[in-house]
Amino acid sequence: MIDHGIALPHYRLHVVPAVVALASPTWQREVWLDPDQFEDLDYTVHVLFDDFCDASNPLAWLGRCLRSEEEVELMARLGAAYSAVQDSVGAAARDEVYLDSPGWPAVVAAAARLAQVLVSNDHSASSKLHDAGYRWPLGTDPAASGTDQHVSS
Repeated sequence: MIDHGIALPHYRLHVVPAVVALASPTWQREVWLDPDQFEDLDYTVHVLFDDFCDASNPLAWLGRCLRSEEEVELMARLGAAYSAVQDSVGAAARDEVYLDSPGWPAVVAAAARLAQVLVSNDHSASSKLHDAGYRWPLGTDPAASGTDQHVSS
């Protein structure tokens, strides 16, 4: 995968949707509380704290799956907001207990702000790729697009 600014763009493909899920109370109630769905709060938390980032200490992920210091700072805020809720309800609490916690709106707000920045930064990176001559789908005839196409292996 080609990207500007991060070494592990495939990790980011997990991080961004997890943050977006935390920013959407509707998604949380419709998906996480549906026993027929795979995704739940536990899955989302593992993505952000264990598998593809460490929201409690995100600085180490700068340049890996986080593009900017602002993303690091906002991820740390999200991690702190989530940890505060977890401390108040207990790690073993059901998803609905988290969602009904008085601290949950702070988690949603922190995730919403981070989601805005992540998506904006991804848009900027995509624009840089386009400006550098990359076209989607890969293999598109450069003559058809009017620019040279750069494809790396």
